[in-house]
Amino acid sequence: MKYLHLIWAALFRSKTRTFLTLLSVVTAFLLFGMLDSVRVAFNSGGSVTGANRLVVASRLSITQMLPYSLDTQIKTIPGVQKSAYAAWFGGIYQDPKNFFANFSVGPGYLDLYPEFKLPAEQRKAWENNRTGAIVGEALAKRHGWKIGDTIPLQATIFPTQGSNNWSFKLDGIFRIDDEKMKAQENVLFFHWKYFDEANDYVKGRVGWYIVKVADGAGSDGVAKAIDSLSANSDHETKAQTEAAFNQAFAKQFADIGLIVTGIMGAVFFTLLLLTGNTMAQAVRERIPELAVLKTIGFSNRSVLWLVLAESILLVVLGGVIGMGIASLLMPGVSKASGGMIQLPTVLGQTWVVGLVLMLAIGVIVGLLPALRGMRLNIVDALAGR
Repeated sequence: MKYLHLIWAALFRSKTRTFLTLLSVVTAFLLFGMLDSVRVAFNSGGSVTGANRLVVASRLSITQMLPYSLDTQIKTIPGVQKSAYAAWFGGIYQDPKNFFANFSVGPGYLDLYPEFKLPAEQRKAWENNRTGAIVGEALAKRHGWKIGDTIPLQATIFPTQGSNNWSFKLDGIFRIDDEKMKAQENVLFFHWKYFDEANDYVKGRVGWYIVKVADGAGSDGVAKAIDSLSANSDHETKAQTEAAFNQAFAKQFADIGLIVTGIMGAVFFTLLLLTGNTMAQAVRERIPELAVLKTIGFSNRSVLWLVLAESILLVVLGGVIGMGIASLLMPGVSKASGGMIQLPTVLGQTWVVGLVLMLAIGVIVGLLPALRGMRLNIVDALAGR
């Protein structure tokens, strides 16, 4: 620590160059902090212990539908307070760019989601209308829909009477008060019974079941009992938390871990080149100064550690700032995910990995310049050779 003033002075010898390099390090670790936290969130399915709402989907893939007959069996399991079912529809409104989630849902689905606030008269109208639909407030505002409008959807999976044209009457608009879940207002629901009767291909099949666990009932035991209903069958199930189900659903569209790894690999490779060039140039400019340090008694090893410490300080300083900013931004990311990602800040394990990366990058980019400084010949360096 007694040489910290020397290290600090050397680091900011060229303030503009150091600032720009520091900005690059901050950006790299800002991205790392956020992306790695997202990766961890998508790879942590979460235990069902303590969960009061479970999603039961196919163990093989969420694209595999389940028999409707499971509904009655699930309701008879001790500890199940309520259950309902839903199925992915995948309709497109006017243009693929207007994509939003749309599901067919069974009776009592809204009872399992009290956070969805739908006026009683609108719910009654919807339940009495075979081709009715309800949408979230955000989705209605986006497309300028109002009660009574007809919403045409183009089927991408399930045609009806040989056509891809489906239409629904908008009977209700629900809202969600929790700001963290506002993204779930971008959804359309219609009746599963209508879907089952009208689609050409699939009959008596649902996408997944939603189960409300009774107070005092062990969710682990309920999950095991539900999964045992279809054990060794062609439709084995997996009862999981909603977060785990949402993550599995997102993974159907992209491998989040692979994407994050690819991005971070490119970012850190670029960072190595940039900071390595900065340190090489900084040491090259200070060769006479390093020679003077050796002249007044600094050993070769001391010069080596001074240069290495400068490199590590540069990366650690930028890295900590970047991950600190990421910690402040993560609540916003969690909110924007609509409940799919629930992270109040950057996780501890991400901080540990980040700090290890900072030290490793600092050593790697500073090692060659430090070795050059250690091997300097005083006479040649002062002579400019």
